Amino acid sequence: MKDQLKELVKDSQLSLYELIPGDTSATDRAEEVHCRRFIASTPQTRAISNDPTVAGIDYTRRLQTACQHVLGSFSFGLKERETVVLNILRGALNFGLREALADAYGWTRHNTSFISAQRARDDQDSESWHITEKGYKKIYFPTQTSLVMGDVVATGTSLAFGMNEIVKAAVDQHCQLRNIVFFTYGGVKAEQIFREIDTKCRQLFPDYEQTYVIYFEGRFTVPDLNTRLTIRLTGTDLLRYEALMAPEFVESQYEAPSYPLERCIIYDAGSRAFWIPEYVDDVIDYWRQTLDLAHGAFTFETLLKERFPELDASRFGQVDLQALCVEQIDKMERTFNRG
Repeated sequence: MKDQLKELVKDSQLSLYELIPGDTSATDRAEEVHCRRFIASTPQTRAISNDPTVAGIDYTRRLQTACQHVLGSFSFGLKERETVVLNILRGALNFGLREALADAYGWTRHNTSFISAQRARDDQDSESWHITEKGYKKIYFPTQTSLVMGDVVATGTSLAFGMNEIVKAAVDQHCQLRNIVFFTYGGVKAEQIFREIDTKCRQLFPDYEQTYVIYFEGRFTVPDLNTRLTIRLTGTDLLRYEALMAPEFVESQYEAPSYPLERCIIYDAGSRAFWIPEYVDDVIDYWRQTLDLAHGAFTFETLLKERFPELDASRFGQVDLQALCVEQIDKMERTFNRG
């Protein structure tokens, strides 16, 4: 049985759901108690996921605000002087967690550490990945430490490397890890990695309490070579296709016909925040590829059925796919002064 959503918080700024497993073994249930998983939906993260013109400072500020809403609405058992914002560079910088903690709790004395972990494909056509940049570390832990983290997770290559380095650093510094709170736009690999880390932390740190994984808007799927989509970037895209999503996010897809057709929930999170020309090229390239499909046999209805079949196409009315593609390309060019 698939995971179910249990509503915990619902107001105009945040809907928070806990993922509850269906019919599972006793071992699986024990893992769920230790690694709690959530889906959070906010106006800010829905805008990020649906509207690719949200980029740069606008994007990172909205994501920071969403993290603040979650931190302020659910008790994670954090203490100011024990809390370390751990940034796996550079994706973690998108989340603004240092500021989010300050805004949620009024803190000024929480700590921040950094570690680099940049992934790359083994070769141009490979579906395997390796770490290329890993030399930078500034990791300082109090005697008792709770980690607050954020990153975008597709294959989980960078996250798995970074987390194992962090646990090793905690052992080397003779500190006790107590909690890990992790925010993500991501797929199921995030919770798989943190279940393994949770097990390791319980073996190494007697006072370890809890691991929390918070997905924004959904636990999305990551395509591979077998995923039946005409356009997809394997090992990178986060898809609505066959994902587990917040009801608010699903309903928001009907606000514009472009929303459910976007190639990825977030595209490249690093360039979206820090090198916008590359990000804009990425989005425009997708809509140009889609325009090529529209010149062929594809209609809005056929593409919607491929990318998000659970939606009711009739709620969008008559949509001209060619016109929609041209509109999206023009909007990106105008918004970012590319004309």
